[in-house]
Amino acid sequence: MTENATNREPYQQAYYPPVPTGFTRYMRTSVWWQLWRFIVINWKMLKLLANSHH
Repeated sequence: MTENATNREPYQQAYYPPVPTGFTRYMRTSVWWQLWRFIVINWKMLKLLANSHH
């Protein structure tokens, strides 16, 4: 039971998740960015469907 015994103390830095950057938080909450990604993904799906039906 000695494997990795140094990482068993509570509240070490390894236990906390990484904090997103300001840019990442903006991308997650921006309505305009999400709308743009929705349009792009749907356009790609439409192209895929159109190519598969020919």
